Amino acid sequence: MNDKKERIITTAQKLFARFGMKKTTVDEIAKAARIGKGTVYHYFGSKEEIFAAVLEKEIGYMQKQIEQAVAQVETPQAKIHTFLLTRMRCVKELGNYYSVIRDEYVEYMPLIENYRITHDHYEMMLVQNWLEEGNATGDFDIEDTKVVASVMITALKGIDYRWAFEMSLTDVEHHIEVMLNVLFKGLEKR
Repeated sequence: MNDKKERIITTAQKLFARFGMKKTTVDEIAKAARIGKGTVYHYFGSKEEIFAAVLEKEIGYMQKQIEQAVAQVETPQAKIHTFLLTRMRCVKELGNYYSVIRDEYVEYMPLIENYRITHDHYEMMLVQNWLEEGNATGDFDIEDTKVVASVMITALKGIDYRWAFEMSLTDVEHHIEVMLNVLFKGLEKR
């Protein structure tokens, strides 16, 4: 990628995380990146296009972190555990995608909806593959891995905000342990 384009994206990423999409202007991005406003418009037609590039960068980073972390573990249980921990660490670290969802979702919904759908599908496919792997190894006995993966990701989306923005990483890790204990061992006494 072109150095100036990357500088624009990196600068915008920081400004969006700090001030939000709505309050950040192209002028501020140009000034902080130490380039002319015309140069910004040479690479991007609008602030929304810059934000889309930031989302792509953050989602790509998160997916790479998840893939690298999961590659270090063997069992389907460990893969799901590692996925959840790595994912929440990335959400806390990055924040732009989730900050817009939190603060400005309705206004920018058309912009982020395709990214959300694509990323949700990516996560569901990962989890479904690990559930199927667990069925194949005899670790799991799941009738419909697609539905279970969908339920897991949907539940995760429901707690993302609280875990990412209202809890410490230590608390999040504890909650993940409790959630996985329920998932893997169930609620019923055996």
